[in-house]
Amino acid sequence: MKQFKKIFLSLLLVPVLLLSGCGFPGLSGSGNDGTVRIAAQTSTESQIMANIIAELINHELGYKTALVNNLGSGTVVHQAMIRNDADISATRYTGTDITGTLGMNPVKNPAKASAIVKREFKKRFNQTWYPSYGFSDTYAFMVTQKEAKKDHLNTISDLGKVASHYNAGVDSSWMNRKGDGYHDFTKTYGFDFKRVYPMQIGLVYDAVEANRMQTVLGYSTDGRIRSYNLKVLKDNRHFFPPYQCSLVVNNSLFKRYPKLRPLLHRLDGKINVKTMQELNYQVDDQLLEPNVVAQRFLTKHNYFKGSDD
Repeated sequence: MKQFKKIFLSLLLVPVLLLSGCGFPGLSGSGNDGTVRIAAQTSTESQIMANIIAELINHELGYKTALVNNLGSGTVVHQAMIRNDADISATRYTGTDITGTLGMNPVKNPAKASAIVKREFKKRFNQTWYPSYGFSDTYAFMVTQKEAKKDHLNTISDLGKVASHYNAGVDSSWMNRKGDGYHDFTKTYGFDFKRVYPMQIGLVYDAVEANRMQTVLGYSTDGRIRSYNLKVLKDNRHFFPPYQCSLVVNNSLFKRYPKLRPLLHRLDGKINVKTMQELNYQVDDQLLEPNVVAQRFLTKHNYFKGSDD
């Protein structure tokens, strides 16, 4: 039993040691060597945006960059920023950080949500929350085109007509969320599904495409929406909070590299939901590397022709 306790305690300590040390994946040095360190989560979206930022900095200013890569969650990214193990967070989402990092109730007004994170991240963490890239990666109910046509589905409210014989596959973490989870969803929209199956988010797209589920809850910018030609239903009652995506920068970085501040603003509002879906699709479906997709995006949109373009 004592040996078991030692092993158990060792396992518990592993994550703590990883966080308390400097062992973040992709971390190269402390930043004192002039390298701008960009934190990215494991998601395709975060990988692409981190590479876009790195390519832009490399090309326009000639600074060295390094990806602090494959971090498991927004919480881990936040800790890397707080500990000064990273300088830039490539993807932060208003809805996630309001309820998670800031510990506040969900805010469903996009402008109000943006104002809150901008104010609080500056006050609490001395960080600059940039304007949105232009897309919101929020929860979205979707169906196959065949199902949409058969049952005349365009909005989430339209699901109410068929919900009694629809099975729904949803992200496991969504079921018991307070404020924007399933319980509050049924109160807002006024219907229940026949059955709801919590599942890993990566499995929901296969499930609806194979007709094991008639509708699923996925992410609005996922490249698999295009891969499977799914129809995203409009959240006509504005139930889901905004998850507008932005980059966040430790303000200490601007003291060393003041030219970064205006350069990073060149990404403000430049990527809408459809464009982000396409970029994710190129990696997930076409199997291109995120850095290749990033380079192609910047070249296509003339980012390498000067700051006035």
